[in-house]
Amino acid sequence: MTKPLIILQICRRFGPVGGMERYVWEITRELSAMGHEVHVLCEVNLCTEALPSIFIHELGTVRPTPRWLAHIRFSQRIHTWLEENRVSEMIIHSHERTQDHQITTFHGPPFAKIRDFSWWKRLSLRAKMNLWLEGRELCNPQVQIIVPNSMQISQQLKHYYPTINQQLTTPIMPGVGNILQRPTRHTAPNNGTIGFVGKEWKRKGLVMAIDIVSELAKQRPNLHFMVAGCDPQEAAPLFKHVSFDFTLLGRVDTSSLYQQLDILLHPAKNEPFGMVITEALSAGVPVIISDVCGASSEVSAQHGRSLSLTSSIETWAEEMHQWLSKKNVHVQYQHSWHDTAMAYVKEYQKLKGL
Repeated sequence: MTKPLIILQICRRFGPVGGMERYVWEITRELSAMGHEVHVLCEVNLCTEALPSIFIHELGTVRPTPRWLAHIRFSQRIHTWLEENRVSEMIIHSHERTQDHQITTFHGPPFAKIRDFSWWKRLSLRAKMNLWLEGRELCNPQVQIIVPNSMQISQQLKHYYPTINQQLTTPIMPGVGNILQRPTRHTAPNNGTIGFVGKEWKRKGLVMAIDIVSELAKQRPNLHFMVAGCDPQEAAPLFKHVSFDFTLLGRVDTSSLYQQLDILLHPAKNEPFGMVITEALSAGVPVIISDVCGASSEVSAQHGRSLSLTSSIETWAEEMHQWLSKKNVHVQYQHSWHDTAMAYVKEYQKLKGL
């Protein structure tokens, strides 16, 4: 057991209500279970279960728009709270655009990519303020550790902010909870159960996924496409003219979904990580994903394939067919939330010189 630490996590919405929020929620629970004193500063606590060993401080919601101004208002509330309540031993770990943290975790692509766009797109107040907020989060003098949550984010940060290389750590990727395992089974030549998971279905590539499955259905007419995460009424019109069998599950607990799948399809257009990918792998399900997914670094030749979004629909469908045709597929992947939390403990200890 390492020496107990006092750790403050900063997250606007605390609870398993989104990718970044779940990341914070999971590591907070793991750190507390290890015996560390964990505090959370948030606008609102959205946990549906009691967490008696964690000190949750709700600061109240701020007006959500414009978003850059909401970041500033939240940051100011954090600063005020710290002036009144901070103790010298406390490690301040932020997941937001704040100003007082020693360590920050970067969960998405840098806003600084706007510098690659036309000059006139950088002239708006929104662009200027978001660049300032991001620069403050990464480059303020008290920031000692910057943690990307994927190799993709790490490379982007190095590109847009070369001065932070000394503070930048190796990525600390999301963990995977308890996932039911896919039973070993052989997929018949004319069928297969394909899964797609994503609330933000446009960004996650559902339209392209439907095109891929439509092409695959020419070889496997009895396949079944299971779609989870998005609103069934919103997604239903996309399936108006398809010939294959499908199920729109809506918002469901996906921990038991993966065991029903033979393969996961995730042709996301923009995906900083993609926890559904590693969840599927942990369940023993191979994946076919776009190479812009942060989790693509976890997909080896034994796990599936990452393809370019510019590859043809036929190429995607053929790759799916080849994987569904494999016998004795044995996918193994393991990275728990405890592993993720332990990686942070090592970073916290560096801050304390332990």
